[in-house]
Amino acid sequence: MNAPTLIHWTNADGTAREARWGALGGQPAPHKVVPADDRMPADTAYKLACEGTALLWQGDFQNARHLLQALDRRLDQHGRRPKAGTRGGPARAPRQAPAKQLTPEAAREAFHQHRQQQGHRARILGMLLLPFEADHSVPLRRAPDVRQACLEAHGAVDAPYVSPLRELLGLIGAHEWRKKGVEIPALKDRIHTHHGVFSPVRGEYVDLVAKAPLPATDIAFDIGTGSAVLAAVLARRGVRRIMATDLSTQALDCARENLQRLGLTAQVELLQADLFPPGQAPLVVCNPPWLPAKPVSTIEQAVYDPDSRMLRGFLAGLRAHLAPGGEGWLIISDLAEHLGLRTRAELVGWIEAGGLQVIDRLDIRPRHPKASDADDPLHAARAAEVTSLWRLGAAPR
Repeated sequence: MNAPTLIHWTNADGTAREARWGALGGQPAPHKVVPADDRMPADTAYKLACEGTALLWQGDFQNARHLLQALDRRLDQHGRRPKAGTRGGPARAPRQAPAKQLTPEAAREAFHQHRQQQGHRARILGMLLLPFEADHSVPLRRAPDVRQACLEAHGAVDAPYVSPLRELLGLIGAHEWRKKGVEIPALKDRIHTHHGVFSPVRGEYVDLVAKAPLPATDIAFDIGTGSAVLAAVLARRGVRRIMATDLSTQALDCARENLQRLGLTAQVELLQADLFPPGQAPLVVCNPPWLPAKPVSTIEQAVYDPDSRMLRGFLAGLRAHLAPGGEGWLIISDLAEHLGLRTRAELVGWIEAGGLQVIDRLDIRPRHPKASDADDPLHAARAAEVTSLWRLGAAPR
């Protein structure tokens, strides 16, 4: 086991201190840390954060939240994308006209600039740090009780640690989502997601699985099950046995809890695996990450798939795991095509290279708010997006 990363700082009285770095989202430990409290002006905090100096908060918790909001406003005021060559970050992307179709090159550039903007924003806001005790409590004035939210994400720890305030706010939000869950009309029930597991807030792909004609009801494989929402939908549709796989232990724990809550543990077997379980099935379902790009946090692994690794692995291995006459259901958005990250010809080529043929394709338009938000920098691509369920079978040899 690797030794924990330590961060170091010096208090105002000259005392040298250190603590474990506890960020979960992939943010590296800062090289320079200085104490900060209610007396630090927001402009000073912003300047230090832009220079790469992290601020370990030692004042009032609510004032730390106010400072985070002030840093956020300054990112807006400074354009979030300062001109290339300046200290603040990458060059600002031109605002796209609403729903205007872009060339693949322009769409790809807009996407990469959007990702750079997101990364720059995360780095600056992630520079405001909080101390945590070994029981996950925050030893600051007016700090809320965040122990359960942190325990769900971090698990038990045996020493104090330091983590970004922005991440804590995300953990609190994840804790609330875990408690109340997401309503899934196809289940007439709710799915509760853990921190780091993708929440099925976009219901289009679930609706496709709920309506597509089943080729059989004896057994199905659910590849990359995540929260187990698709496995649950198949079980409620009458599939008697489902083998659901995932590499992530977080996802499998989340799936197990959802299946227990829904009373489906007798129908769905969970298995830690990279893609397929052993054997064959008349139905193999996969909803891989939709965008071929590098994730920068655990939760992004459900959205970004470098070099389309999971998609290509599913298509390359599907035929060997299909029972005779069986179907593979690939549920995927064409957003990557509209962003210039992947072409339809590439996708069709991978299908054919896997010895597969397209039986049918069911399409649905997005309903999420970003699809109609003209201020979104990727609005043109989102407005054109279609989510599809590709029904694939073995091609004749």
